[in-house]
Amino acid sequence: MDSQPPNYRREFFRSKHHAWLGVTTLGLGFVLGGAFQPIFLLAGAAAYALGWIYLPDMGFFKRYVDGHRDAANQAVAAAELAEFQQKRDAVFAALTPRLRSRYTELAEVCHQIENATADDALAHSGTADPRLSRLDDLMWTFLRLLSLDNSLERFLEIERRENLAGRIRDAEAEVGALGSEVESLKKRGAKVATLDAKESLLQSRLEALEVLRKRQARGEEAQTKLALVRSEQERLDSQIKLLRAEAAASKNTSSISARIDAAVENLDQTNKWLTEINEFKDAVGQIPATEMRVGYRTRSVPPVIPSANERAKQNAPEGGR
Repeated sequence: MDSQPPNYRREFFRSKHHAWLGVTTLGLGFVLGGAFQPIFLLAGAAAYALGWIYLPDMGFFKRYVDGHRDAANQAVAAAELAEFQQKRDAVFAALTPRLRSRYTELAEVCHQIENATADDALAHSGTADPRLSRLDDLMWTFLRLLSLDNSLERFLEIERRENLAGRIRDAEAEVGALGSEVESLKKRGAKVATLDAKESLLQSRLEALEVLRKRQARGEEAQTKLALVRSEQERLDSQIKLLRAEAAASKNTSSISARIDAAVENLDQTNKWLTEINEFKDAVGQIPATEMRVGYRTRSVPPVIPSANERAKQNAPEGGR
């Protein structure tokens, strides 16, 4: 969007007003001057010069330029917003049924907060409090946390099926045996070709073992990240539900709006951390900076019948996830 102040004189040159000025001054002066007296041609040129000097600074023209500029900016903002919402809906659709349900439930809490404060806001100002749009920021952070939960859980599930701990133990035993065999061959003065082949095999198995250890370390790191992600989910969930309780109790829109602002500010560190994580390098990004509401409601996604594993996770206690 164009944030620079408009150059009214340049805009005037490109506008229909300039075209009409040229037609009604130079054009008419040329016609009358050719048919009657040259004085009309000079008068038309003088009128055109005066119009060029004064018209770009007149209020009606500035309002015209500002209106077109605002309309163009709003069109750009609407396009950015639609693109963001489409990508956000794709993030939501990629979640497991359990995580989609968590988002939908918290979105309903946000809707209840808006309903609880709507009557008071309309009574005092005639419009809904614009600061309630910060709920969109809270829900976008929550969706990013759920998406990261989804990707980390998927990664860990694959690694669990690989049984890395057992494979590492087997690889360590194999490397130990190969090392002993190589040392025995050296002491016996085995053929160079035989010794080289065993040493190459040992080096290959050592490198394979190192890869397994790195995968195990990455899995442990992912497990730690997942614990933090779920803790942040619970914190944000509790904050939003506390806002609902306060909105229902106080009916004070200004107070609730201030608390929402404070909740958003408290998430700055969480958002920074999310941005730095590799899984979000190419994600949707931040909410577009527009005056229009982004909203937190996603388009409906066809229901997915959860698997037996998913149903077990849904029924598991929170601490056991």
